[in-house]
Amino acid sequence: MTLKTELSLIDAIKASRRQFLIGTGAALAGTALSRPAIAAGGEVTIISDLGNADQRAVLERLAGEFTKKTGTKVTINNMDHEAHKTAIRSYLVVGAPDICFWFSGNRMKAFVDRGLFDDISDLFQKEGYSEKLGVTKGAVTVGGKQYGLPLGGILWGLFYRKDVFDDKGWTAPKTWDDFMKLGAAAKSAGMIPVSMGTKETWPTGGWFDHMNLRINGLEKHMALMEGKISYTDPMLKPVFDKWEELIKADFFSPNGPSFGWEQAGAALAQKKAAMMDLGSFIKYAFPAADQAQLAFAPFPEIVPGVERYEDFSVNSVHIPAKAKNKQGARDFFAYMYQPENLGAFLEAEGTIPPRNDCPPSKDPMVNAAVESLKTVKGTSQYYDRDTDPDMAQDGMKGFQEFMLKPDRRDQILARLEKTRARIFK
Repeated sequence: MTLKTELSLIDAIKASRRQFLIGTGAALAGTALSRPAIAAGGEVTIISDLGNADQRAVLERLAGEFTKKTGTKVTINNMDHEAHKTAIRSYLVVGAPDICFWFSGNRMKAFVDRGLFDDISDLFQKEGYSEKLGVTKGAVTVGGKQYGLPLGGILWGLFYRKDVFDDKGWTAPKTWDDFMKLGAAAKSAGMIPVSMGTKETWPTGGWFDHMNLRINGLEKHMALMEGKISYTDPMLKPVFDKWEELIKADFFSPNGPSFGWEQAGAALAQKKAAMMDLGSFIKYAFPAADQAQLAFAPFPEIVPGVERYEDFSVNSVHIPAKAKNKQGARDFFAYMYQPENLGAFLEAEGTIPPRNDCPPSKDPMVNAAVESLKTVKGTSQYYDRDTDPDMAQDGMKGFQEFMLKPDRRDQILARLEKTRARIFK
């Protein structure tokens, strides 16, 4: 999941993760930035990058309803996702809209540090969002202040087929010993224990996240992501020791770098593999008739006593610091973020609501993830969202190499440490 593949994660993944949420019918950046202005207070302008047509329709409906209720016109310009990632760096400085779509976590923090996103802690307090968001609040928090509203998220974990587990008498592993025993049972049954395709290196980032969170916890994991801990620090030794244990036990797909996540997901769907570590979009690798067999389980505990922390990658909406109608933007946020409205917006995409009082989804996988999140102590985003993009690129390449040649561990980590030292000066 490099910068080129940092997309909203659901709508276009049937083709390729590199093509997630490429907006159709998108407006050009120049068009979005050259609209004639209306009198201050009379309009709220939005730049979005939604590739899902149904989700765009919900946003348009909410905008129309808000206009009828308040008399404030809402103008939405939807851009191609990739074009938006470039345009936002310009329009936040000159020609900012009142609301824009982006990513939370480190991607948000980069703009917060430059003073380009507005502090909306007052809206959080007024609307009581802190109580409704729980651990997800951290995704939009910097220095104790909130700079956006989290939207739909992806909860990462282990996925398996219920019918296969029922037939074999298997249960989802809760501990490392459980995991090792299940892997051995899967191999005895002629199956790959864990299907993984790393042609695009981002799945290795998710695996590293889970291992490090289970062994070292969230605080140390985030310190590594922020460049405060060395990649040669002794705390990472047990992470790679355990990972190497799995590699040498032939837990992962052979020739994993030669195929992508879709092919790896197909192996799970075809009962050639027992488990896969991914997000819920894995269902798109399954025939529609088989999707009901897909089940989710948290990554197993490795070190007893370490709290449960998970990757929950969340997109978000923000008010640019140079927005003209900040109060109007706050008013629209309050309307859009009502449980039933946010629920309808996210249902169209199939992602997990960040707040705990949205209506139940029609998708049982979403509801299962919502329930699982209630037991999570804290969340990270995902390796390439939590750290610097250049660090992420080198890190995931290194993880891919490690899975092929674990004996190169020391050289790989030394190389990653050079990257960290260069980037986080």
